Amino acid sequence: MHYKAEINIMPRKELLDPQGKTVARSMKQLGLHGIQNVRIGKHISMEVKAQTEEEARKQVEEACTRLLANLIMEKYEIVSLEACPD
Repeated sequence: MHYKAEINIMPRKELLDPQGKTVARSMKQLGLHGIQNVRIGKHISMEVKAQTEEEARKQVEEACTRLLANLIMEKYEIVSLEACPD
């Protein structure tokens, strides 16, 4: 069976986000003064082949902890994990 996973990876709140700060400054220059505290992250979509949803979730967790997210500086969230038709 195939599962589709949607994952968000964001910098930890305790750490500075220079890219987000730059975008927030640019928003003000564009006259968008109400936008603040911009944080820039990654969104990852992947398909996983597994027998069960639990097995698929374990594979996604392992991919996040071992490769996709730098756990010292980032946190990840599995936003959705849904079965896909084969």
